[in-house]
Amino acid sequence: MTLTEFIILLIVAGICGSIARGLAGNTRGGCLVSIALGFIGALVGGKIATLLGLPEIFAISFGGRDYPIVWSIIGASIFVAILGLLSGRSRR
Repeated sequence: MTLTEFIILLIVAGICGSIARGLAGNTRGGCLVSIALGFIGALVGGKIATLLGLPEIFAISFGGRDYPIVWSIIGASIFVAILGLLSGRSRR
């Protein structure tokens, strides 16, 4: 993986994490949190899709590996929702 591919991968992960944070209603954190959520979401969402036998809906290839966009957003949204439930924050 080249440096350019890595930077593009970070940007895509950040966008996926930001979308997931918006869907789940989480506004804490910045760009690094969004990037981390994008990567965690790709792992969680990809694992869920594999276990359920679901196909990749939309994926971008970087350095010979596919990055599942839709499953990344879904996985990160699930992860953020679970963190919100576990943290016990109050809603007003």
